[in-house]
Amino acid sequence: MTNTEPKPNDNRSLTLRLVGLAFGMFAFGFALVPLYDVFCELTGFGGKTNETAVVMAENVDESREIRLEFMATVNEYAPFELAPSVQSMTVHPGGMYEATYIARNLTGRQMTAQAVPSVAPSQAGTHFKKLDCFCFTSQEFAANEERELPVRFIVDSDLPDYVDTITLSYTFFDTARLSDNSGAVQHSTHSNR
Repeated sequence: MTNTEPKPNDNRSLTLRLVGLAFGMFAFGFALVPLYDVFCELTGFGGKTNETAVVMAENVDESREIRLEFMATVNEYAPFELAPSVQSMTVHPGGMYEATYIARNLTGRQMTAQAVPSVAPSQAGTHFKKLDCFCFTSQEFAANEERELPVRFIVDSDLPDYVDTITLSYTFFDTARLSDNSGAVQHSTHSNR
């Protein structure tokens, strides 16, 4: 007969490996979000924009026109309205422009919202440089408050020639709900134009 009982050293070694693996997965999970943000910032993947743009004297390319379309969505659990002031505008690469979105708190109490930007097509993400944006910080709203939220930007002159239309979209989230819930609740959105 063979003895199949594990030795105490085998159990201790296996336990240490499993604890180490769990700790490694936990650390990787925390590191993944900032690493993904850096990757998106550098490549424009996922429609992320260059939020660290430094304003430099760029020559405006008056010979080229880019149509910029504006969209807004609100998380279905967020009690806000969000809409662009204009549906579109024509810009010249290298020029600095400003657009505004109108946001309104639909509740009778103070609320905080966070806007998450997206740029399409993804090739335009690295060429759309936000200089100032309401999405950089959480937005505090008084009860039933409505206000304009500005975004100042430059479309880089190096934008590929085949890109003639860029869509800038923001999704509004209720930050209190985001911190209270997780999972699919955060990802469900509906259009609110």
